Amino acid sequence: MPGLPGIGGATPGAPECRDAGVHPAPGVPPLPRPPGALRATAIVTAVCSALFALITWQVTTRGPLRALDEHLGRTVVGGGPPHLTEFLADLGSPGVALPVLAAAAVLALHRRHWVPAAAVVTAMALVPALVAPLKVLTDRAGPLTLETGYFPSGHAATAMVAYTGAALLAGRRLVPVAVLLTVGTGIGLVLRGYHWPLDVLASWSLAGMLLAGAVLAGSRAGADVPPRPRAAGPVAARRLVRVLRTAPARPCSGPTRLVRGGRRRVMRRR
Repeated sequence: MPGLPGIGGATPGAPECRDAGVHPAPGVPPLPRPPGALRATAIVTAVCSALFALITWQVTTRGPLRALDEHLGRTVVGGGPPHLTEFLADLGSPGVALPVLAAAAVLALHRRHWVPAAAVVTAMALVPALVAPLKVLTDRAGPLTLETGYFPSGHAATAMVAYTGAALLAGRRLVPVAVLLTVGTGIGLVLRGYHWPLDVLASWSLAGMLLAGAVLAGSRAGADVPPRPRAAGPVAARRLVRVLRTAPARPCSGPTRLVRGGRRRVMRRR
């Protein structure tokens, strides 16, 4: 509404009265992920659990899937360049995979992402704690040896948890790289004759459950702990000014008058 300078709606040189809407304060972290993430995590956990149970049942009972698995394993073993397949298989060794995860965890701690880092590291620690007794219980021999203790594959589970967990901590754009490293490790293990294909597939299912639990723990922690705003510096102040300038203008409901440090609403004289 037009008016004299200092009284009324528009005042030359003064900022307009705007409705900026709801915006996060400068320095406040983004809100937690939507509830859909919980549903997706539950689906991944259910699928991996069912697949792991099916494979374990077929292996221990010598079902038709085990016979097919051993036929496939004997067919492909020794395929590919030996140096390449050995390199791929070594990607799942703790000496190669764990330093990658450790570097990503240090980066996450530097960014103050305490809970996600702790969740992924815990998932990695659970790999040997779960794989070791499963090897004893299933007592499966390897493709090229009569020795037992090859189900599930510890190298395959280590590769998936380490590389995928590192990608989740360092940046989700690295997830495709983690998938390639995980799949490459499994292919190398099978072609070198270190594991049957179902050994690798079962390990991926187990690792999927562990990673889903880590993602769920990080998401729930972010939802339970309210974000703490930090002090707004010059950069944050400039961002807030840009938000106010780009927000849709809404006329003030009453006349204002310029005072030192801002505007103050005054009563219209009748």
